[in-house]
Amino acid sequence: MNPGAQLINRTVRLAAHCRSFAFIIVLACALAGPESGARADEQVRKAPAEDWVEMIGIPDLDQARATEIRNGMAYLLTDTQIRHRNGGYTVFDRLAYKVTDRPGLESGARLDIEFDPSREKLSFNRLTVIRSGVAIDKLGEAKFEIFRRETDSERGIFDGRLTAHVDLSDVRVGDIIDYATTYEITPTVAQDLLFAHFQTEWGEPVALAREKIIWPTEKPLNIRAVRTGLKAKVAKAGGDTTYQWEAINPPPVKRQENLPADYPTFGFVEISSASDWQPVVDALLPFYQPAKSFPADFEARITEIERRHAGLEDRLIAALRLVQDEIRYVSLSMGAGSYVPRRPEAVLASGFGDCKDKALLLVSALRRLGIEAEAALTDIDGGKALEHSVPALQAFDHAIVKARIGERVWWLDATDYLQGGRAANIVPPAYGFALPLVASGAGLEKIPVTEPLEPTQSVAERFAFPEREGEPLVLTVNTIYRNGDADRMRRRLAQASKAKLADDYIQYYSRQYPGIRSTAMLETMDDRDLNVLTTKEAYELPSEALRANDLAKNFPLRADIGIGGIPAPTAVGRTGPIELGSPVYTSHKVTVANLKARFSPPEKADVHDPHFTLKLSWSTLPDELELEWRFRTLKERVPAEAVGAYLQSVAEINRKVEWYYDFTQVDADTTRSDDAPTLGFTGMVRALAAAVRDLDAERADRGQ
Repeated sequence: MNPGAQLINRTVRLAAHCRSFAFIIVLACALAGPESGARADEQVRKAPAEDWVEMIGIPDLDQARATEIRNGMAYLLTDTQIRHRNGGYTVFDRLAYKVTDRPGLESGARLDIEFDPSREKLSFNRLTVIRSGVAIDKLGEAKFEIFRRETDSERGIFDGRLTAHVDLSDVRVGDIIDYATTYEITPTVAQDLLFAHFQTEWGEPVALAREKIIWPTEKPLNIRAVRTGLKAKVAKAGGDTTYQWEAINPPPVKRQENLPADYPTFGFVEISSASDWQPVVDALLPFYQPAKSFPADFEARITEIERRHAGLEDRLIAALRLVQDEIRYVSLSMGAGSYVPRRPEAVLASGFGDCKDKALLLVSALRRLGIEAEAALTDIDGGKALEHSVPALQAFDHAIVKARIGERVWWLDATDYLQGGRAANIVPPAYGFALPLVASGAGLEKIPVTEPLEPTQSVAERFAFPEREGEPLVLTVNTIYRNGDADRMRRRLAQASKAKLADDYIQYYSRQYPGIRSTAMLETMDDRDLNVLTTKEAYELPSEALRANDLAKNFPLRADIGIGGIPAPTAVGRTGPIELGSPVYTSHKVTVANLKARFSPPEKADVHDPHFTLKLSWSTLPDELELEWRFRTLKERVPAEAVGAYLQSVAEINRKVEWYYDFTQVDADTTRSDDAPTLGFTGMVRALAAAVRDLDAERADRGQ
């Protein structure tokens, strides 16, 4: 992370991440043309800093950290100062860095400052190049260009944020760039609530990082320090309290992958002006009042649900599917739209909405059908850490729905689509915690995690070896997806054609069995109510391909059970736990038929770890071998002290999901009885070391 990034969270979060579809991986960057010069002058002012701002000298970087400088830039000072004012607050940001090498010129001589014109007035207070101790003013000659960059337009998100861009002339290696900006912030909602967040550690050297907040003494701040011992210096004067933190030459911290949401890589301090969650609820609740009437066509749809379904649970599912499937996702989150939903009649008229809009529409429909419901706020990636967060509107980036029938509660994501299941088996979103928007509410509530009682992905492969010379090997594959895996596959089938999915599958198998070809169209069967989706594949491997490169003598049997998704970060320097995520339970059965010998199964193929298990069951007949792997995670995370043993188990499990057999073996007496001894395992089967092959890449091709 660039230490010069704004350390106060002013990003439009609720709009920016309220679509959680896993298959959307491409982010488009729509870069509009620059605004006119006059328009730029109006939107980015040049003015000195306000009188209350304290200007400090630029410190030197600890020379012992010079070897840790990256990208040719040494950060000397990052300074953020915040002050309360009526209707909002003002933020002063200053950054000073030194260009130490040629790569630093590329980014160091170019500034891109984002702001939201609907709630922020941006002023440049300083833009100076310091060369050999002499300050050269660049602000007077600076020409700002204003761009609108919708970086999430591919996902249907438009937030209206602008970027002020300026290129500095005549910047050289050894120069220090020192610039400062002021944001006059007037929140569109919750004007009396402050949230600030700043890091106390970075991945590269920083000479001095300073955070200063001046706030009314009568409104004490709620401060939470996470993985840092940094304390604020507190002083009171004239009705205000000043809080100040300084991190001087903090040691760079190496980023760790796969950390849980409540264990960040870098230490930080977060500050809120709220002592509990109710002020956040109170600020938003007026905007989330459900509609009491609908346009005629939608009212007719609701009336039809009411007529067809006497039971409230069936009405709940019908309303959910109506909103999920028929209201497309677009987020127009400019201005108040960041946190304030559009009214249901506007959403219905346009046919689209974002998470807030669809949540309010669903709440309105459910209440019209006699079901208690309210909108709730959560965070897609960080929801599991919400219970530890200071109360703040910026803690959320997503809106969902809490519904109740009697004593039973459902958590529903109206932004999702094609979700399967009925009221008894619908899968709740795995967001951790949520904040229902109800007057005098109890605060955050935990969203329960559904533990799978059976595999949610079951693959069954059947290899029929040729009975006569010249015939092909025949492979059939049946895969059953249940619950959340069925939801994901249903959406994938809606997003991509069956032909594309079939291409992914044939590529997966062709890597293991060169020359294999498809013999039938991919079949799919979907029971949406039961939330079970089945796919069927059919292939054949010509006899010449089976003979080529001794494939039959080194025939791979591989369990596709999702272990490619098991995190296996490096243990070097690891100090934090590993996040394993939602529960996983998968199975893979392989049947090999028409054999000319009886084969034994792999020996000691099970793997037992406190965090997951791999179990192999088997059966054998004179001409058939069957193996079934079952993989299941047991915990959500691996504590730091257990990481070493866990990674050894991951390596072991990778070795034991693929085996090689010599299926050219022939029994000396093919008419022997069933209790004849099986052929020995040694010499016929060997484990393929996980380090030799990149199994993850191949499983990604299969898309499972």
